[in-house]
Amino acid sequence: MPTYQMKLLPTIRTIADLKALPVERLAELAAEIRAEIVATVARHGGHLSSNLGTVELSVALAYVFDPPSDKILFDVSHQAYAWKILTGRADRFSTLRRTDGLSGFQKRSESPCDPFGSGHAGNAISGALGLCVARDRAGGDEEVVAVVGDASIANGVSLEALDNVRNTTDRLLLVLNDNEMSIGRPVGAFSRAFARILASPGYNRWKSRIEAYGLRRLRMAPLRSAYHALESRVKSLFLRRANTPFESLGIRYVGPLDGHDVAQLVDAFRAMRGSRVPTVMHVHTCKGRGFGPAERDPEAWHSAPAFDPETGARANAAPGTVSWSAAFGDSLCELAAENPAVFALTAGMTSGTGLSEFAEKHPNRFLDVGICEEHQATFAAGLAAGGLRPVVAVYSTFFQRSVDAAIHDIALQELPVVFAFDRAGVVPPDGPTHHGIFDMALLRSVPGYVVAQPRTPAALREMLSLALRENRPFAIRYPRGSAPDDRAEAAGSAATSQIQVGRAAVVSRHPAVPGAAFPGAPDSPAPLVAIWTLGPQDDWAGAVAAALSAAGVASIHVDARFVRPLDANLLRAQVSRDGVALFASFEDASVRGGLGDAMRDVLDELGGGAAVRPLVKFGWPADRFVPHASSRDELLLRFGIDPASASRTILETLEKTK
Repeated sequence: MPTYQMKLLPTIRTIADLKALPVERLAELAAEIRAEIVATVARHGGHLSSNLGTVELSVALAYVFDPPSDKILFDVSHQAYAWKILTGRADRFSTLRRTDGLSGFQKRSESPCDPFGSGHAGNAISGALGLCVARDRAGGDEEVVAVVGDASIANGVSLEALDNVRNTTDRLLLVLNDNEMSIGRPVGAFSRAFARILASPGYNRWKSRIEAYGLRRLRMAPLRSAYHALESRVKSLFLRRANTPFESLGIRYVGPLDGHDVAQLVDAFRAMRGSRVPTVMHVHTCKGRGFGPAERDPEAWHSAPAFDPETGARANAAPGTVSWSAAFGDSLCELAAENPAVFALTAGMTSGTGLSEFAEKHPNRFLDVGICEEHQATFAAGLAAGGLRPVVAVYSTFFQRSVDAAIHDIALQELPVVFAFDRAGVVPPDGPTHHGIFDMALLRSVPGYVVAQPRTPAALREMLSLALRENRPFAIRYPRGSAPDDRAEAAGSAATSQIQVGRAAVVSRHPAVPGAAFPGAPDSPAPLVAIWTLGPQDDWAGAVAAALSAAGVASIHVDARFVRPLDANLLRAQVSRDGVALFASFEDASVRGGLGDAMRDVLDELGGGAAVRPLVKFGWPADRFVPHASSRDELLLRFGIDPASASRTILETLEKTK
């Protein structure tokens, strides 16, 4: 990436500053913004290639329209970095995705220039239509513009919204940002239609001449009508109905335009202002534009870790570590080799969910359905009804769109679909739109589901094998990032062998330090605390146990493995046999509806002494959304569930109830 001397960007503090520039200097400004995005993402990581592709588009939108009066929405909005810089947040851009800093997405509470928040695909058109109706009812005159990617527009929510455009409003501009990439390669009929449009040289030559030199001059309504009629005839001649998905819905189609020619974009947007016909403007952009490594491999640079902006060298994970996504993909490949009925599904996230190798090795047993999570779940139900064993790999946060299908189409029919919830737990830099903390609460109340989480990659493989043998719906959750090194367990040690549905496992026991009496009870035996965790929480549990031991409290660490069904037998034994004085639960999920609540339900059902045993639940708060932050440790500390705070809470509770 070439080094730029920032001449224009430091002078752009408001939209008015931007509008004061001549059009001829906007390309220079775009280059400086692109350099600023690369430098910022290089320091802390972030969404890179998508933002590099929308710089000129953002400049033209801010230059022509009048935010916050005019409403500009970005679908998904992980491509809105340039928009943030241009709309009064340049001086805070260095805080992007850091604790108490700027969000990586559009966020209503962050700026009035962000009229609609988004972190998932497909909601921009529906949100824009709502803003249009509110404007029309109030007699307003502001413009509403939705920027939608070529993959997002094929999302089910987008298609439903498109079906409602013509009978909802006469004034809406949809900018179709066609970069031929979502996170992975786009799939489906829409992407093929866009490709045909871009590949039609005759049409594009005619179109570029008209859009570049004529459209901006067509100010009189009769001339516009004549132009639109001629435009439709030429489209039919050259494209043979390639673009009719829009026009058959009564939505005018304009394009394709060069999304990196900022002057052409400014002309086109000026021509569109005040249009009384809902319009799709097709803009072709290059994901990763201006940064060689991202242009060559935009998928790998979609969400990048810290890197060297000069060389593109990334900050690598510790040697020998493997991500949970890779561990899942490797395990599924092995199990598919043993079971020809295994069929893997993803929704536009082949690489992100660790399924690239599976797709190569088993192309006839793999399908990327595009950004269509609802369809993915019901499609999996159909596969299962046909005798296959579908495994649905989906980020926990995106599964939220599939809840109806998970209940109605899968659980109600008792179909053996396996959900693999990637990124289950907090995803600190991305924040509340991407934290995967609700999956257990959503599924634990649904009859028929098994809900589990492994501690190690070896346990993940065993759970996957178990899920594929069970004839019922099964969900396995695991977090983002590196998995613990379990090579000592991989050969089938007691920690992973013979995993059975609803059976927990004791991980370790921690006696009280000799001579360290529990405060207030010098002559009493050390009380015993049972620490139940779900997933790879050994470090947290170990630190809490060490603090308890130093205070004269013994503890036992239990890996719950399953939150549905929970191991009621072990809970009963810990009360009656072990004399546990207090239970503590920790889960990387909402504290409501997950492991802690499941334990409380079982203890109450057991009755007697179990019902009166105190239970301290540690997890993410249920009364507010968890914000973004620089790290997981910062979030733990903020919400008082770091090991030091947790051990103090346990000791205080013991003191009150002894």
